[in-house]
Amino acid sequence: MASNKKSSGNSRFEKSVNGRRSSKHKEGPVVMDTKAVFAALYSVCEENATFFSGGAKGSQGDAARRLVDVMKLIQEHARSLEPVISGFASVYHHFDFDPHIPANGYRSLVKVVRCCLLHIIQKGRYITANRRSIFFRVAHNAGEMEAYCNALCQLRALLYLAQRMLHDNSHGNLFFQDESGLSESFVREYSSMHKGCFYGRCLGFQFTPAIRPCLQTIAIGLVAFGENYRRHQSGIGVAASSFFTSGKYAIDPELRGAEFERITQNLDVHFWKSFWNITETEVLSSLASMTSTQVKVNRALSVPPVPFDLPLAANHRASVTIAPPSAHIGPAPVQMRLISYDLREGQDSETLLSLCRSEGGAISLSLGLKTKRLPSSPCLLIHFHGGGFVAQTSKSHEPYLKSWSQDLGVPILSVDYSLAPEAPFPRALEECFYAYCWALRNHHLLGWTGEKVCLAGDSAGGNLSVTTSMRAAAFGVRMPDGIVAAYPATLLTAYASPSRLLTLMDPLLPLSVLSRCLSAYAGNEPQTETQVEKVSTLSLVRRDTALMLRDFRQGASNWIHSLLDSNRASASPSTAAEAPPGATDTVRKSISEASISSPHADPPVPSEPSEFPSRKLSVKSQTCQDLGSQHNATSHSAPLLSERTPEDVNFFLAKDADPFMSSNLSSVAIPPPGGEEGSEHEHPREFPLGFEPLRSVQQTEMRLQSSPVVKDPFCSPLLAPDSMLKGLPPVHIVACALDPMLDDSVMFAKRLRNIDQPVTLCVVDDLPHGFLSLSQLSRETREAANVCVERIRAVFTQSDTPPEPRKHRKLERTDRGVSASSGEAGTLFVGPIEGVELTAGKGAKIADGEDLVAVAAQNNTDSGGP
Repeated sequence: MASNKKSSGNSRFEKSVNGRRSSKHKEGPVVMDTKAVFAALYSVCEENATFFSGGAKGSQGDAARRLVDVMKLIQEHARSLEPVISGFASVYHHFDFDPHIPANGYRSLVKVVRCCLLHIIQKGRYITANRRSIFFRVAHNAGEMEAYCNALCQLRALLYLAQRMLHDNSHGNLFFQDESGLSESFVREYSSMHKGCFYGRCLGFQFTPAIRPCLQTIAIGLVAFGENYRRHQSGIGVAASSFFTSGKYAIDPELRGAEFERITQNLDVHFWKSFWNITETEVLSSLASMTSTQVKVNRALSVPPVPFDLPLAANHRASVTIAPPSAHIGPAPVQMRLISYDLREGQDSETLLSLCRSEGGAISLSLGLKTKRLPSSPCLLIHFHGGGFVAQTSKSHEPYLKSWSQDLGVPILSVDYSLAPEAPFPRALEECFYAYCWALRNHHLLGWTGEKVCLAGDSAGGNLSVTTSMRAAAFGVRMPDGIVAAYPATLLTAYASPSRLLTLMDPLLPLSVLSRCLSAYAGNEPQTETQVEKVSTLSLVRRDTALMLRDFRQGASNWIHSLLDSNRASASPSTAAEAPPGATDTVRKSISEASISSPHADPPVPSEPSEFPSRKLSVKSQTCQDLGSQHNATSHSAPLLSERTPEDVNFFLAKDADPFMSSNLSSVAIPPPGGEEGSEHEHPREFPLGFEPLRSVQQTEMRLQSSPVVKDPFCSPLLAPDSMLKGLPPVHIVACALDPMLDDSVMFAKRLRNIDQPVTLCVVDDLPHGFLSLSQLSRETREAANVCVERIRAVFTQSDTPPEPRKHRKLERTDRGVSASSGEAGTLFVGPIEGVELTAGKGAKIADGEDLVAVAAQNNTDSGGP
């Protein structure tokens, strides 16, 4: 893209991009030569290594030697990474959804490596500028550089694994086709590779600076909560103790990283249910309610499990019987929440009020004498919340749902489906489908005319939005007018993909957490808490108030002791791991220790697949049945269809081999390692000779249980046959470029496009998975949430492509503006930087490359100083 075409050609390009946002910047995207980045890295490392090789003595001399060693090690890693990065830049466009949406797991890995390199360059230049100051702390800066050097080493290992995937996944496929082989190797490497470096000083370095303080707060809260967590205790007691013990993790990032890794390696799914449900407590939910949009209607509904008839879409004279959900836990009321910014006709009816359930709080339906009752809305949004199928309810998602109701001017019905492991697949799907059909039949109670309806969901909710539509097609009832899925999980198997390599460093979706959630949804996790006595909120408050006073004293005392104990405060991850058990815990057992010694701990993974999933499949439900056979239009009940074999479905794109593409890929991909003669190792080496990633001190054996449930099309819609996907309405997907689930979205969009189904894909940069729950915390997350709003509005207005919002700045700062199909080798793309002029094209020439790297690095560093 030549510089003289910035004003005209670039603006036309931005408007034509499907799913990309308009920009107010006058300059086009900056093309950064890979060689310029690595040259700047070599220069700053060499200069600082030479300076600190002077031979100072004492503690300063030891820190200086550490700094010299880490600078040399960074250069060694960089020399190995440079040709790999250049090679990926020449081929990763083959895996994009289309040339205008450059996004896939390979690009994401390269972007993360670039962010790490730019952070190192920026910190190296900070050292150069301040190393002669009397306030310069050599040891602190050596620790900073060591942390990023460790991260770079682990990223180098991930790129080797990505090269392996490139060898096996040609022709645009992003998933390895088997749970054994490469996928098994990835799980094995994940369980042994050191991950603490990504949760300490480097936490969230790949994301936008505005969101990093929030991620640090979440990480500190997680490790403090894990240290004070005790099964069957909830709420205030744990929070109070965690508040005081969190101090040591705030001041010691290495300790935080080591504890974060230890907790995620030894967690159980019930811990994550407890932690993620903190937002459900009355204190936090009340705070969120006060700071969010005020709505006229916010009622929790409990719909009794009663069968009813619904007209068929093809023949309104005939009907189908919608049976209440019954899988696993039997018939039970379906919980929902109705949110409406305005009070509309029918929302204050006695029939609806009779379905309302008390939440122990203030009445949330404003019915003052001056309340204006508006006519029913022509549109309804049905929402399915995220939470890994195991945690949260609509209450945690209220803040952005209230804002959506105001922006869209429509009522929203959010479904509180039953959660795993107590209610695994297909219970959640059955309840979501029942709620959808109930809304169609009772639209007059929801302030809706029954005209247009859109399904929306994030993460697990995005999966349920798609599968609910597939179930509606199977029953022959009316289909929704559209689906908006934010970072959906469309493939719940253990297949490896380049974006899923990011689970090694993602603070919100580590692989161990993701696998536990998916196992729980598949019915493989033990239901150890099903017998817990349910007590009222008032009883919990009374109990936790007493515990809070005790924990205040305990927590404060232990926090002070931990600060005074210099050995513990300065311990490295390896030192902390080697400490005797009696010297590390004076309050309570951490979750990792408690899970090992507790009678509720998970049983060892069997060597053979358990028959438990097979028993789950025997539930009387149409979810696991073949929907290829359609029922007659005159039938009055849903027929029982024969089960299909999930393994028969193959989602991989059938495409003839492109010799040019194969040649490009072969230059970057590396074949599987061969067994070494005389090797005593059970598994072959995954990395080249001379390189080995950092390993965890406490290795945990982690195996992903294979289950036929996760291969069911209603569990993993990416595995659904074409005949099932062709019945879907228009699908709008909003994904994150740095999300481990990115490849789920890209491949699902490709599948829909290949069968001529209407689909759009928007990829936002620099934000983590779950950004909707963080939409109130930064401008970037608010703008990303607005992308979802525009997609929903597009469904209601029936426009082919969503209108371009004019009041928001561009979300994506990288990998855009240049046709991805050009495949310029050796280039990295950086977002618009005011006042930087350059020419780009074949053999792009960089103007003032050193300053360009400095500016780009500054954009990728924390808002505070290094």
